[in-house]
Amino acid sequence: MTRRIVDLSIPIDNETVSDPALARPKITYLGHGQTLGRMQAFFPDLTAERLPDGAAWAIETVELTTHNGTHLDAPFHFHPTTNHAITPRGEPSPTIDEIPLEWCFQPGVKLDFRHLDDGYVVTAQDIERELSRIGHVLRPLDIVLVNTRAGSRYGKGDYLLAGCGVGREATLYLTERGVRITGTDAWSWDTPFEFTKTRVEATGNYSLIWEGHKAGRERAYCHLEKLHQLELLPPTGFTVACFPVKIHRASAGWTRAVAIFD
Repeated sequence: MTRRIVDLSIPIDNETVSDPALARPKITYLGHGQTLGRMQAFFPDLTAERLPDGAAWAIETVELTTHNGTHLDAPFHFHPTTNHAITPRGEPSPTIDEIPLEWCFQPGVKLDFRHLDDGYVVTAQDIERELSRIGHVLRPLDIVLVNTRAGSRYGKGDYLLAGCGVGREATLYLTERGVRITGTDAWSWDTPFEFTKTRVEATGNYSLIWEGHKAGRERAYCHLEKLHQLELLPPTGFTVACFPVKIHRASAGWTRAVAIFD
């Protein structure tokens, strides 16, 4: 059996503008010639001459949030309680260490919305049309990935403003059919904040802020953000693996998301 794996994750680095300035990661690199002192904490008599080529350890220190890089958002990120559509008073939202692992290894479905304008809010009807076009009926636990124009802008100056977002009704359309993980190659599942800000100022409707995320108050779901290379995927026929790093009581966890073809 031949297996092919497509990397759906972006790297974490110091150069690429994949987050706003207030949330950029920072990596400090310590080379083999800088860490002898660390080794000497364990082996006091060690000298560089006693190491092959005088090389100690290569180590990096990283400052970042749980939402840097390709990551999986937990329902706790969206709202403190969830499943209000099922339980009258809702229930505590799961944190990332409480997400069922079976959610994170399931058949993938790619919806191609690259033709939609930046800032467009995807509707339930848009999802229905795309599912009809690709000939797929959603099944519980399908992992639904949204390919937006933002994928082509990663690494460019306008990445944070690129791509469509998924609205409240479209998100509920998915979760009502048993989808528990969704994903996007944009910075956020929702439209870029600049577009939302314009709509809120024009309408006075503050419920438009984070409407796709806040749909998680009604039904628990997770989503992947800052995916990569979704344009390489067919509509169906692959499995997504996106197990998050297990961080106690956290709102998200980094993941090396991949698509697996058998």
